Amino acid sequence: MSPFFLLPVGGLLYILVGTLLPEDRPPIMSRIASLTSRMDRLYEFDREPVLAEKLQSGGKFAGLFAGEHVAATEFVIGAFFVLHGVTAKDLIFGLLIGNLLAVLSWTFLCAPIATRTRLTLYWYLRKIAGPGLALIYNLANAVLYCILAGAMIAVSATAVGLAFRIRTPSLNDVIPSSLGWVLLTLAIGSLFVILAILGFEKLSRFAEVCSPWVFVVFIAGAVAMLPRLGVHPSFGNFWEIATTRIWNGLAVAGQDKFGFWHIAFFAWFCNLAMHVGLSDMALFRYARRWTYGFYSAFGMYPGHMLAWICSGIMVAAVGREMNPGLMAFEAAGLAGAAGVLIAGWTTANPTIYRAGLALQTITPNWPRWKVTLAAGLTTTVLSCFPVFFMRLLDYVAIYGLVLMPIGAIVFAEHWLFPLFKLKQYRAEKRGWVLNWRALAVWGGTLVICFLLPLHLFFRWLPGYFIALVSYTLLSAIRRK
Repeated sequence: MSPFFLLPVGGLLYILVGTLLPEDRPPIMSRIASLTSRMDRLYEFDREPVLAEKLQSGGKFAGLFAGEHVAATEFVIGAFFVLHGVTAKDLIFGLLIGNLLAVLSWTFLCAPIATRTRLTLYWYLRKIAGPGLALIYNLANAVLYCILAGAMIAVSATAVGLAFRIRTPSLNDVIPSSLGWVLLTLAIGSLFVILAILGFEKLSRFAEVCSPWVFVVFIAGAVAMLPRLGVHPSFGNFWEIATTRIWNGLAVAGQDKFGFWHIAFFAWFCNLAMHVGLSDMALFRYARRWTYGFYSAFGMYPGHMLAWICSGIMVAAVGREMNPGLMAFEAAGLAGAAGVLIAGWTTANPTIYRAGLALQTITPNWPRWKVTLAAGLTTTVLSCFPVFFMRLLDYVAIYGLVLMPIGAIVFAEHWLFPLFKLKQYRAEKRGWVLNWRALAVWGGTLVICFLLPLHLFFRWLPGYFIALVSYTLLSAIRRK
């Protein structure tokens, strides 16, 4: 695992120390209480359940999932499956099973809690773990969002770099390999940040319009590349080419070989923070029924599965070179390069915006544009480092793993506590700033997960049950 993945932890600690422990300030708990008190005034419209007249139809959820899950990162993820030497059979069955598990997680874990409480995860977590832990959670979210948005900017930069003949970092690069790449990512990142500050609502509408077009770029690009790989116009030899020239089971140098379970687990945990981690409570609190979780299939199958297959075809056709811009340009010309740029644009902007919202927890008196600017500048600097998109699969795994225990804690409090007749929402009822049991379970679970002798992709599942059981037991032992 690259040491650069320690950056989120280091950044989080730096923020916490700088914010909570300045000289001549009150103790930590008083400081947290003060910050969260001021923060409350900024979130006055988020802390109450959604009203019945504001609930949305299922069709809107289908469209939202279909658009949101065709992003710049799909160009990278599907290509990496090829580079990791997965076979065609393992890919197809792994994606079918893994995406199904993701849909079921949204449907049976996230949506029922959201439709019962009508609250965001943030405000529900406050009731369970106190505003102090909610503060720490939002800080972690902000840092992780910045890294993810930085990866999207870097993917967009591979498309723009073609026009200026700027060398894209190679597969194993960790730090910037050229001044041109640094200047390019800084320029694109700065543009994205300005647009995120000045026109988020218009950009959201723009994303809704462009997402279907980006999806068409994926399909058209893959179809256009099939003849280069030797597929006949009749497609009669497609499976033969797929198994021998695309997903042929041969990993490139320096990449671990993936099998069925790697693909299945990746497809399942790709959005782990959203479904098992319960972040999408913010979305499903507007659902009329919990069964709207099934609409996530529109994002997992036409979105993730098909997009990943298409990007795999494109990377195979360019000699397995990890360069999303080159892949798309070779496949669909300027339309393909524009597709990569826009895919990064339409997904990085709302991600930067969300990071800014999360960072408001430590800057409660700042206007939102300043917070978004701070998040955007951090994101732009991180985008210079190719490690974040060249190691995207590992980062996605770590991102979900870090936030997963919170989902287990909330699930336990919501469903298991009533079952075992344990008191719910003690943090809210007793005015706790921080539920130390929840914090101990979160931290302890992560320590155990990172020590488990398992592949990174598989660690979250035992970790989830560790968090679920340990939080319930700790709360049962200390009933008072």
